[in-house]
Amino acid sequence: MARFHTDCIERPLRVCFQMMGHFIGSHPWWFLIGPLVLSTGLGSGFYLLKDRMSNDIQEQFTPVGGRAKTERKYIRETFPGNDSMFSRLRLSTDGNYATVIAASDGNVLTVESLQDVLDLDFKVRSMVVQFDNHSFGYVDVCAEVMGSCSSNDILEVIEYNASKIDTVNLTFPWHFSDFRSFPLYLNLGSVKLQRGSSVVESAEAVQLHYYLQEDNKTKTDLWLESFINLVSNASSASLQVSYSTSMSMQWEFEKTPASVVPLFSITYAIAITFSVMSCWRSDNVRTKVWVASCGVLSTGLAVLSGFGLLLLLNQPFVMTAASCPFLILGIGLDDMFIMISCWQRTRVLDGVPDRLAATYKDAAVSISITTLTDALALFLGCGSPFGSVRSFCLYAGISVCFCYLYSVTLLGACMALNGQREAENKHWFTCAKVPEDLPPRSSTAFSVCCVGGSYDRITEKEQTEPMSHIFERFYGPFLTHKPMKASVIVIYAGYLAASIYGCFNLKEGLDIRNLALDDSYIIDYYDNQGRHFSEYGCNVMVAVKQPFPYWEEDKQKHLHSCISKFESLDFVDGTSAWFLSFQRYANATHLNVSSREAFQTHLPHFLELNSMFQQDINLTADNEIQAGRFFIQTLNKTAAEAMMTELRRAADECTVELLVYHPAFIYFDQYAVIADNTVQTVAAAAVVMLVVSLILMPNPLCSLWVAFAVCSVVVGVTGFMALWGINLDSISMINLVMCIGFSVDFSAHISYSFVCSPKSDVNEKATDALARSGYPILQGALSTVLGVVVLSASGSYIFRTFFKIVFLVITFGLLHGLVFLPVFLTLFGVCGRWCHTGGVYFVH
Repeated sequence: MARFHTDCIERPLRVCFQMMGHFIGSHPWWFLIGPLVLSTGLGSGFYLLKDRMSNDIQEQFTPVGGRAKTERKYIRETFPGNDSMFSRLRLSTDGNYATVIAASDGNVLTVESLQDVLDLDFKVRSMVVQFDNHSFGYVDVCAEVMGSCSSNDILEVIEYNASKIDTVNLTFPWHFSDFRSFPLYLNLGSVKLQRGSSVVESAEAVQLHYYLQEDNKTKTDLWLESFINLVSNASSASLQVSYSTSMSMQWEFEKTPASVVPLFSITYAIAITFSVMSCWRSDNVRTKVWVASCGVLSTGLAVLSGFGLLLLLNQPFVMTAASCPFLILGIGLDDMFIMISCWQRTRVLDGVPDRLAATYKDAAVSISITTLTDALALFLGCGSPFGSVRSFCLYAGISVCFCYLYSVTLLGACMALNGQREAENKHWFTCAKVPEDLPPRSSTAFSVCCVGGSYDRITEKEQTEPMSHIFERFYGPFLTHKPMKASVIVIYAGYLAASIYGCFNLKEGLDIRNLALDDSYIIDYYDNQGRHFSEYGCNVMVAVKQPFPYWEEDKQKHLHSCISKFESLDFVDGTSAWFLSFQRYANATHLNVSSREAFQTHLPHFLELNSMFQQDINLTADNEIQAGRFFIQTLNKTAAEAMMTELRRAADECTVELLVYHPAFIYFDQYAVIADNTVQTVAAAAVVMLVVSLILMPNPLCSLWVAFAVCSVVVGVTGFMALWGINLDSISMINLVMCIGFSVDFSAHISYSFVCSPKSDVNEKATDALARSGYPILQGALSTVLGVVVLSASGSYIFRTFFKIVFLVITFGLLHGLVFLPVFLTLFGVCGRWCHTGGVYFVH
């Protein structure tokens, strides 16, 4: 028989918590008032909330240090824009703009419909905005091209005259007129062409863009707000109008916190009601109403303290952290139910300090395990490349720590004070002393309202709760029957198969439209954009980063080979390049530009004729070309991630040093890091959880079972969230990190109870563990679900996703804690053969 000392940390810890419980039970008022004073002081940080808000979408929901951000820096430095020669194609950012889509059920290219479009365009251009006692219009803030505001090509083609549409033969995607080319694919959507030609027969939508200068954000933001107010009231019998601006998503995203504020009060009302009802006893003395209310209060104070501390420390607050209170509520109530359950197993006739000492001895290690794993998993998430994830994990992790602190101080003090009332046999509401037994000739009403304090005279403990009795007498024996065990194994195999199938079908990336509320006006805009303008994708810029001899034929072949490689991709529609245009110009004018001198001599005249191309060349003082760029038009034939990855791969494989960039790549970069980072974070959290449980649980094998349960829950949540239509993005990543902590809560409690059970038979140990921890686990699960269920009605994708994943975590965690894990523990009987004797564990 081998001897293992596996409780070298757990046993001293139990003794320390026992001493702490005795001290708190002897001086409860200190530990009641102390947390209240501390939370009041730290709560002052909420005065700084407005200043600490950091909800910039690009900063918080795209990877910090993403490759596209480095590429953008290079483009800005190498090809600075020209304020007098605005080009949408050459923007290194999304730009500053307003846009409107006018759609029709039929053909929008009719005189009547186009006249409505022109009327709307006139209203926008003539709109007057007030600023600092002055007024200004579109002409004062518009992006300029050679002294005039940038125009919409379709309106320029018809010369701002709707009747011209009957005389103009529009061609698509490019229209050529008066030695100019117009990219009509930017303005016309759902185009139908005449058979066998590029002539437009009809179109269902027209999109207009109004680009603004970027040097005075205050004025342009005022103009954009006025644009939204104007267009939102525009109506037409023949057109459906949708609209957006470069600031719309940011402004709509910032409305999200306000939409969830009313849900907090509803959530805490539900939590208080559920806690009170589940802790209610028919006995007017033994009921735990005040303890339940104090449990909800302590979670609220934990959020107040955690948030306030970080706000005082100047930590940015991202809107995703607003879901933390819902998370902390579930964790705090779970700890409360465990502590109440342990209190009820203490001897009623013992003094309050002794009862609280026994409670802490049994409960504190269990809640310490779950708190440590919760907090460490969240703190590991602070290493994420997404600011939104970092903020959530930091605020949630600190709040979890405060939740634990207040659970072992304020909640313990409340239990001690409630215990003093019970010891004096006082009524829970009136605090008047009541008889334990019904006096003679008393009414039924008197027995219901004015009697209490009974307990089991044999065990000297409080009466067993009905639900704990059900777990012990019915559910435990039922679950440990051999046929039921076989059924559980089959159910688990089906669960695992469905989870793995879902994991292989998981989609990645955050759809930017999901950051707006469901009733936002930009949802209609995105719907119409996808419906009418989805054929053409990004016009990607390709920078030649090295000085390149464009005049040498051999070197040209290398560059043309690179272009051919790009154009061989099935989603590339064509290439536009200054050097290709210059070569065509030279051929048309019979110029020989095959030498360096000739090339540099004729290039300036070409650039005078085509001034836009000046922005595509970086020249030194002595006219040496340091860098150049050209453009690739893509089609929406493949996923954004695949398009960006293929273009980057093609650039890397070229013999010429190239860089590909588009402003949208800033957002697409999330696809490149989200999966790997999520796996790394979740794996690291699982390892930390295993280490913590190995240190604090007195049975290594059962610690491994906890780790198994956690991994199984993570796989299940990941797979089923894919089946529920949730993508893997920075929002769901937050919840997957949180998943570790929640799943530990259930499996750790049941495993710890299994290990500590004095029974010898594995089936009896499982039944005893369910009797001890089953009802508190069920209470904690229900309180968490009730705490987040109101989020299902939220108009925000962020909070709905939070609800969905928490629901999956709780459901699968509960399934593992109350069904799978008890059965698996009985199947591996070595856990049952470990016997606890004087702090030493023996295994046969």
